Amino acid sequence: MIPALGLVVGIVLGILLQPTVPVWMQPYLPLAVVAALDAVFGGLRALLDGIFDDKVFVVSFLSNVFVAAFIVYLGDQLGVGSQLSTGVVVVLGIRIFSNVAAIRRHLFRA
Repeated sequence: MIPALGLVVGIVLGILLQPTVPVWMQPYLPLAVVAALDAVFGGLRALLDGIFDDKVFVVSFLSNVFVAAFIVYLGDQLGVGSQLSTGVVVVLGIRIFSNVAAIRRHLFRA
């Protein structure tokens, strides 16, 4: 219940305060969100499979966001930031859809 309440409070604060993202952080934010979604869907899949571990979830969440941000930073330094960003989105997108398919199979037996 506490995570759901935290999510609601965060959404309400975001709507009321309308924070802006600094220019230097703008290339990293979308990939951090996709990486976080990958961890969330992976955690939900693990929960439905009965193998969820909160420590593994937190480490997965943080490491996904860190690695995605590092790859974008490395791409920016090499001058190929958009190509590496696209690669990260494709890989994480495949993982997200794979987890969603497993969740669908578990919930609907289809």
